Amino acid sequence: MARSIRKTPIFGITAASSEKADKRRWNRTFRRISKHKIAIKQDLPAKINAITNVWDGNKDGKHYWKDYSVKDMRK
Repeated sequence: MARSIRKTPIFGITAASSEKADKRRWNRTFRRISKHKIAIKQDLPAKINAITNVWDGNKDGKHYWKDYSVKDMRK
């Protein structure tokens, strides 16, 4: 990916490299609760946001950075 660059200067707020572990934890919780609700014959949650809070992750969102450099735009 030598020529791969970002097209818009939107960056994550924190220095965390990935949310992979958080997403795995959230999906495991969602599946566990869904299986339990199936066993007791209740309605399933429609979205993962009904069970977990996505703002508890390592990354706290994104923001637009207007004073970016060419080096910042590299992937």
